[in-house]
Amino acid sequence: MKGILVDSNIILDIFLDDPDWAEWSEARLSEYSIHTPLYINPIIYTEISIGFKKIEELETALLNGGFQMLEIPKEALFLAGKAFLKYRRSKGAKASPLPDFFIGAHAAVLDLELITRDTKRYQTYFPTVKMIFPE
Repeated sequence: MKGILVDSNIILDIFLDDPDWAEWSEARLSEYSIHTPLYINPIIYTEISIGFKKIEELETALLNGGFQMLEIPKEALFLAGKAFLKYRRSKGAKASPLPDFFIGAHAAVLDLELITRDTKRYQTYFPTVKMIFPE
């Protein structure tokens, strides 16, 4: 499967008109959406829902943005658990898997590129994922 998994920070930049990042995020999505499907998953959906009062508003925004929902396959859930275990063994403080583990594992298992502004955790735990990010 080819396409781009779009991290919640990119979508929220646009939906909330972030003064520092909206322009960059919108330009990247416009550039890539011409030839590549843009995907989100249930974790990303949950994270971006905070920017909306009603589900109907969120659904309309996602439809207008051309985002397609992908379910997270079991293989990605398994990989997310392994990444979390590695995180805990390296003295990570969180007691449950972080959203980035699910998102990174999903991109890794389906061989999707990931567009994000938060690269550190993805690079550490999912080094095979090709990322699009501000340089």
